[in-house]
Amino acid sequence: MVYVVPMANPVPLSDDDVKKFLAAHPLWAVDHDALVRTYEAPRFLRGIDFVERVAKVADVADHHPDIDIRWKKVTLRFVTHDAGNKITALDTRLAAECDLIFAALG
Repeated sequence: MVYVVPMANPVPLSDDDVKKFLAAHPLWAVDHDALVRTYEAPRFLRGIDFVERVAKVADVADHHPDIDIRWKKVTLRFVTHDAGNKITALDTRLAAECDLIFAALG
């Protein structure tokens, strides 16, 4: 697992950079200028375990997603408020890290 290091003065990504991320991570989407993905765990507690692991990585990066938990489904939303509520490299790095965390849970 790779822990994302906080960024000073994050800069919004270009539309092309966001499209490249989405092409490489097709389960993510852009909704209202934020990266969004819903994960479905096999059981409720597995979803909670996923959220706990995401929270630890987010805390280290000092960049916290909006998290919505609905039974076995966990939706993450990443956007950088310090960059004018735009998507930055910090968002894409954390989103990719979340995919690795979820995959590691099996």
